[in-house]
Amino acid sequence: MAAASNAEHTHLQDMEEDDAEMDDRQMDSESDGEEGMGVDNSDDEEDETSEDEKENEAEIQRLEEQLSINAFDYNCHVDLIKLLKHEGELIRLRKARQKMSELFPLTEEIWLDWLKDEIRMTEEEPNREKVNELFEKAIKDYICPDIWLEYAQYSIGGMGSPGGIERVRSVFERAITAVGLHMTKGQTVWEAYREFENAILATLVAETPKLAEYQAYIDFEMKEGDPARIQMTFERTLIDNCLVPDMWTKYATYLDRQLKIKDLVLSTHDRAVRNCPWTMSLWKSYLQAIERHGGTHQTVSDLFEKALNAGFIQATDYVAIWQVYLDYLRRRVDFSQESSQELEELRGSFTRCLDYMKQDVEERFGESGDPSCNIMQIWARIEALHCKNMQKARELWDSIMTKGNAKYANMWLEYYNLERAYGDSLHCRKALHRAVQCTSDYPEHVCEVLLTFERVQGSLEDWDVAVLKTETRLNRVNEQRAKVAEKEAIQALQEEEQFEQKRKAKAEKRAQKKVQKGGRFGEKRKADKEEDILTLEIDLHEKAPPGYKGSARPGFNKAQQASAQQQSDDKTELRNDDSSVFVSNLSYTLDEPEARLRTLFETCGTVKQIRLVSTNKGTFKGYGYVQFESSESVSEALKLDRQQVEGRPMFVSPCVDKNKNPDFKMFKYNTAMEKHKIFISGLPFSCTKEQLEELSKNHGTLKEVRLVTFRSGKPKGLAYVEFADEAQASQAVLKMDGMYVEGNKISVAISNPPRRNTSKPGPSLPTTNPTPHQVHGSRGRGRTQLSLLPRSLNRQSGSASKVENGTASDEGAGDAKPLSNADFAKMLLKK
Repeated sequence: MAAASNAEHTHLQDMEEDDAEMDDRQMDSESDGEEGMGVDNSDDEEDETSEDEKENEAEIQRLEEQLSINAFDYNCHVDLIKLLKHEGELIRLRKARQKMSELFPLTEEIWLDWLKDEIRMTEEEPNREKVNELFEKAIKDYICPDIWLEYAQYSIGGMGSPGGIERVRSVFERAITAVGLHMTKGQTVWEAYREFENAILATLVAETPKLAEYQAYIDFEMKEGDPARIQMTFERTLIDNCLVPDMWTKYATYLDRQLKIKDLVLSTHDRAVRNCPWTMSLWKSYLQAIERHGGTHQTVSDLFEKALNAGFIQATDYVAIWQVYLDYLRRRVDFSQESSQELEELRGSFTRCLDYMKQDVEERFGESGDPSCNIMQIWARIEALHCKNMQKARELWDSIMTKGNAKYANMWLEYYNLERAYGDSLHCRKALHRAVQCTSDYPEHVCEVLLTFERVQGSLEDWDVAVLKTETRLNRVNEQRAKVAEKEAIQALQEEEQFEQKRKAKAEKRAQKKVQKGGRFGEKRKADKEEDILTLEIDLHEKAPPGYKGSARPGFNKAQQASAQQQSDDKTELRNDDSSVFVSNLSYTLDEPEARLRTLFETCGTVKQIRLVSTNKGTFKGYGYVQFESSESVSEALKLDRQQVEGRPMFVSPCVDKNKNPDFKMFKYNTAMEKHKIFISGLPFSCTKEQLEELSKNHGTLKEVRLVTFRSGKPKGLAYVEFADEAQASQAVLKMDGMYVEGNKISVAISNPPRRNTSKPGPSLPTTNPTPHQVHGSRGRGRTQLSLLPRSLNRQSGSASKVENGTASDEGAGDAKPLSNADFAKMLLKK
């Protein structure tokens, strides 16, 4: 390129000189003059260019010969490099630069020219290492900010390769160390490094860091151990997560145990309870921090009163905050004095605490929050240990036992240990005798303790009394246990018989309905009658004993029998095969349902067969079976349960024969309180899952968001949101309850589903059906005839013989027949 550019420049100069000479020439004709002019210029240009190239080549050879004689001629090296670059001899130029760099340190200008030429020549990625090696040589000759800056910029170009960002950052760090203090050019390197880090930060932090990222950052800084950096990281975290109690607890714990600076510790605790007043543990830590740093009694008392009005969400929180305050008051008392103001304040606070638990906490939450009476136990121990007042301790334990704790062996043993330590043997014996009489959970244990006590301290008379009492008690306990076991056995037999009767009744009723349906359609249309007979033949074939082939029927040819046999075999194979799933709740108008299901389930494994269930007229009924090549695909297919298919939740369940397992249900309701999950009601029907996630994610880490819908896919205005832990769910309840969403005021509470008891009918539900069997039209039961009773509470009574409440009802019987003693004896003796 350089040679071509120089040749063009020389050519232009020659043309200008030729124009000046041509004005004085005589031309015979214009055409001849122009022709001669063109020929003459071309020859001159070529001659002069050739002469220049020859001169430059001769000069290059002369310099090379001179360097062969004296390789340390610095100026000769410089002239040769300039001349080779002018001629565009890049290969020879590279060799000349390499020879010079081996003998002399190159100047900044020579290095920059060499580096830029190499960068232009090596644009391919695999050659970047050669350029990097050249940069490493360049930075060793002189401390040159421009070379370091060029090195960093070139490294940024390779940032996309593995480890590219770390390599660029390493080059910048070395550059800062080498030339960062350069008075005139060091600032340029710093600015380039800062812009690089800002660009990286812009790509990584597109939004505010979430709680998980902040926690990882805090854990890293905690390992490093720099207090200033740790404190600043906590403060940054709390700006974006000020309503996360766990983060305040972690910050306050670090300050309490590490920094221990009074003003910083107390101010942080104060901010914590102001941001999360519903969190008892933050108030507890605040009270202890004030005491730890020498706060006044008035300050602690005032803070405790604020805590009582904070609005905790559990009854146990009030018990815990009272325990913290009572512990503080106990530490203030000097028990060496028989009476003091602090002791009276402590006793008064215990009395106030018990009244508060009874009047405020139990009325608000419906529970005491302290079923084991731990506060009263602590008070009793203080009276016995420090005040030597066993009379007061016994009064407190009497009160504890009257609150429903007398049936627990561990409570009696606690009282017994207190009497052993601070009382006398008389009261120990009384406590154990009462324990033997009242304990219902572990009576053998308290009986053993009583006998051991009498062996050590009692007389023969005391031993005889203890033996008689324990034997009497244990005999009574064994009799009660035997009665309970007998009752449970009877109940189990009754449930087993009821289950068997229900199963048979359902099977008979199903067969009866199909027979009646076939008769009705026979009256309406002859073709439909033949199809119904075919369906009935398939059902009867399923119930026929093994090896039964059936007989020919009028209007039912061998081809139809073979088709029915094949359909029956396919149906049985699918229902009983472990490699099949049952798919239901699909839309009746689903386009190409078989192809749609195959597309959905092919992601779970190779699909062997899909059988859709249709009506007699060939219309899709919304359910069917999917069979896989391998049974391992079933578990993956079940994960597609309740996936939306054209706006409806698709139900996917194991393929189970309902005749053998009539009570099988894939979905079971959770009846226990789920403290990490919230229940939302009152949502607008237009609310989507994405909108609910956006609304809830500000209160914690989401694990699952589920909108409750009807079988048709239409929303019910209800939803469940599951958080990572209980604290986040509690926070969401407090912040979201009463919120307006698209004009609707929503209600939010901790998920506590009601118990579902379907084993017994309610007292207002009839156990028999006095109305006769009704025959409905060809369209089945009319809309106004539908029962509004929930299915889980409905009982089939007219067509099944069963035993309920000690009576037996037979199919077709008008009155319930009571069970005789012989019937009960058969149930008891049944194996």
